[in-house]
Amino acid sequence: MQVLLPAGWPRPRGYANGVTARGRMVFVAGMVGWDAQCVFHTDDLAGQVHQALQNVVAVLEAGGARPEHIVRMTWYVTDKREYVAAYPEIGRAFRELIGSFNAAMTAVQVMALMEDRAKVEIEVTALVPD
Repeated sequence: MQVLLPAGWPRPRGYANGVTARGRMVFVAGMVGWDAQCVFHTDDLAGQVHQALQNVVAVLEAGGARPEHIVRMTWYVTDKREYVAAYPEIGRAFRELIGSFNAAMTAVQVMALMEDRAKVEIEVTALVPD
């Protein structure tokens, strides 16, 4: 995988502007902050992010991929201010479970998610090298 950074652009904080890679693709559907039995254990955004990322890692593993194979992430959050306020905790969870910040990432505030208690949903594309 190669991170794309146009000449003269500053390195983004927490993500990459673009990524190029070759290999087998693994697509992970939007993961919310509930466990494998679809039970929420917290209404705290950072706690839900931690669980959602654990779910992402589990699905990647089932597909023969690892967190370092992630090339794209899309985060849907229900409250931008809560998300920004939780940056430190979210960053810790991300580093613990995913590792580096080399994926092309997008975060979008949405009015609601399909699961009423969900505050975040994260979808992922990974590329396992040839």
